[in-house]
Amino acid sequence: MCEVRAGRDGSEDLLRPPDEEGLTARLLGLLTLLLIAAGCLGPVAALYPPRAEEPTKTVWVLGHGWHTSIVLRPADIASSIWPEHADFPRAQFIEVAWGDRDFYQAERGTLWLALKAAFGSESVLHVVGFSTPIARYFPESEIIEITVSQRGFDELSRFVHESYARNAEGQTIRTRRGHYGSSSFYLATGRYHLLNTCNNWVARALRAAGLPITPHYAMTTGNVLLQLSQLGKVLR
Repeated sequence: MCEVRAGRDGSEDLLRPPDEEGLTARLLGLLTLLLIAAGCLGPVAALYPPRAEEPTKTVWVLGHGWHTSIVLRPADIASSIWPEHADFPRAQFIEVAWGDRDFYQAERGTLWLALKAAFGSESVLHVVGFSTPIARYFPESEIIEITVSQRGFDELSRFVHESYARNAEGQTIRTRRGHYGSSSFYLATGRYHLLNTCNNWVARALRAAGLPITPHYAMTTGNVLLQLSQLGKVLR
């Protein structure tokens, strides 16, 4: 049944029934948002947030356009947990990121390499050692500083250590020099594809530290930084 309203000239206009298709679409959109919110992971209580009396460590998450990375201080890393960080003995900071083997290592990415990566391929770690202050070394990158517990930091370090692929002798496999500074690419575990990106890997590393971040949703740089923006200090 139609409702009646007064027109501007005093006449009566018939109101159309509600747009059922539009209403359904809005309801489905709202339901999707509620499901996503319900699926967001809370913190790992044993690891995060740090307790008042326990030691803490700092990590930085960087946004480099299409991908993210994690920066840590080598001095904070336990050699028994992540011994490979010793490949950069003079560095005051270590940046680590994960991605598709061919696209990430290419001097110049191509559409073919991007499509190939989207459908599944081997992966690599890109590890960089540097000593310049982070904001100066990466002048155009977004930076979020996060405080984690010592236990969470150790779990994050263990996650990175376990991301190195190894040969039959248990040694890491260096594939080539990295893109900048003192850096190297290493063959990594896991396969890169459209639903398992470099940003998902960073989110899983941070989740290992106990942070309330949902790796499943972290497919883009923007989503990773959005999830972290309330957990740390946005430096840029």
